[in-house]
Amino acid sequence: MTELRMRGRAADPDSVSENKEAAGEDRLGLPGEAGGEGDGDRESIAGTPDVPPSTVDNTPQFLNKVVEGLNPRWKNWWIRGVLSLAMISGFFMVIYLGPIMLILVVMTIQIKCFQEIIDIGYRVYHSYELPWFRTLSWYFLICVNYFFYGETLAEYFGALVQREESLQFLVRYHRFISFTLYLAGFCMFVLSLVKKHYRLQFYMFAWTHVTLLIVVTQSHLVIQNLFEGMIWFIVPISIVICNDITAYLFGFFFGRTPLIKLSPKKTWEGFIGGFFGTLVCGFILAYLLAQFQYFVCPVEVNSKTNRFTADCEPSDIFVMQQYTFPFAVQNILTWIDGLDNNGQSGLLLVWCESVRKTVNLYPYQIHSVVLSTFASLIGPFGGFFASGFKRAFQIKDFADTIPGHGGIMDRFDCQYLMATFTHVYIASFIRGPNPSKVLQQLLVLQPEQQLSIFNTMRDRLRDRGILPPAAM
Repeated sequence: MTELRMRGRAADPDSVSENKEAAGEDRLGLPGEAGGEGDGDRESIAGTPDVPPSTVDNTPQFLNKVVEGLNPRWKNWWIRGVLSLAMISGFFMVIYLGPIMLILVVMTIQIKCFQEIIDIGYRVYHSYELPWFRTLSWYFLICVNYFFYGETLAEYFGALVQREESLQFLVRYHRFISFTLYLAGFCMFVLSLVKKHYRLQFYMFAWTHVTLLIVVTQSHLVIQNLFEGMIWFIVPISIVICNDITAYLFGFFFGRTPLIKLSPKKTWEGFIGGFFGTLVCGFILAYLLAQFQYFVCPVEVNSKTNRFTADCEPSDIFVMQQYTFPFAVQNILTWIDGLDNNGQSGLLLVWCESVRKTVNLYPYQIHSVVLSTFASLIGPFGGFFASGFKRAFQIKDFADTIPGHGGIMDRFDCQYLMATFTHVYIASFIRGPNPSKVLQQLLVLQPEQQLSIFNTMRDRLRDRGILPPAAM
């Protein structure tokens, strides 16, 4: 009987299909007899599916003619430089067009980054013909965006939403609708499962959700930062750009010592030079932007004009304050002044006399030092993470959208990490009670609830002696 059961099991088609599936998983690069840690420093595991390399050159013809004849190193330098200046100019133009355009640009970049990562998965596993993979990926993208932007609409534009009856229903049941939409996609995924591809389909399900976590969630935080004030949007993005540029320049001209194996072209010289360059860039940019209400005030919707506004009384961190130098710094400056008295540093006399003990700064400039430090020391690890991802699939870039730079994701791998840090930093050290948000929440309450809150506040203010007799 035992022998018959063994024979029956050997002839069971389910066991055969499972064996085939397991063989397919080995082809995906799972650890097995032929692969694993014993392969040493080899970049790829035997059998790992590769992404077909892109051979399209999107460099504009006029730029190719200009750099024709240069060696590849300098040719790439000029192409990257010219297109970097073009992208920075476009960034300034979008800032000029205002918050709505910035939100649209963030959404566009988010969609493009999502598409680049999903396309890699699709090209890697295209031969398996997984049913509904791309359709479900884009469906989940829509669901997650609906959830996040619906939350933002309810949080920041509550008073405006109350005027539209159709929106009131969507806001009131927003989370239930979002969950229902996601549940529909979840059921579609389960119904799409094919026996011979079970585990592979779950790999791709996880691929989609990790992409959503990396791209959509963090792009939502970028927009949250924008509503805190455009300066919290512009400065973090700008210092990451500054770090990329200064690190590239220092590495290009002075780089000798490799930094990390994941990115062989990164050097310690570029890393250190980028750190100091980013500190200077962030400090100066914070000083320039902190002077304008347009940049420092929270972005809100004017209930009368139904337009975005940035008009407020700047908070304390955007008001110039006087700081006293630490005692050690004062001693150093006094010593420099002593050198001047000996005739050795005449140019420093006026400066030392004026700032020997105090200096005038915007508090936000101090915060910019923290942001710059993170952008230059921790931010690059977002790029290293992306490099490791690309090496895992043996690709050079996520796409070839931007000549000399790669795909959109190649340019924003550090930005998403920076956006998350900025959001956490604001919530932990900056943000206080927002009267505008509290007022919007009050306006959506029922009249009897509003009256109850009014009476409670009146009694509290009267007991504290704040309410004037005329108001009584």
